[in-house]
Amino acid sequence: MIIDTDVLVWYSRGYQNAINLVHSFDRFSISVVTYIEIIQGVRNKKELNAFKKALGVLKAQVIQVDEQISTKAMFFIEQYALSHSMELADALIGACAVTRQLPLITGNEKHYKHLPEIKIQKFRIEN
Repeated sequence: MIIDTDVLVWYSRGYQNAINLVHSFDRFSISVVTYIEIIQGVRNKKELNAFKKALGVLKAQVIQVDEQISTKAMFFIEQYALSHSMELADALIGACAVTRQLPLITGNEKHYKHLPEIKIQKFRIEN
């Protein structure tokens, strides 16, 4: 299971559905792109340290971009940037899910649904 950036943002803001979802897993993965996006959004060292600590407590694995993932992301950009406005971060996160054959939990299904090999689990912030 790979958790997308949006779900972790809602988790960090205290949304109960996101908290319940994240805590329902013994282990989960995130893309290094998600890690970087979250770090870019923290406002101070306290938030940075809290995020890093939470990843450890939650046993989150950070998936690094390797040659296979970058090649798949390159293909996604070539195929879908013009037709679906695919952006770099989403291409890399999607490529992580596809190459690792893991479902992606996201509230932003529209960013990924055109990827033929991806398995998406929709997340709703509210019931």
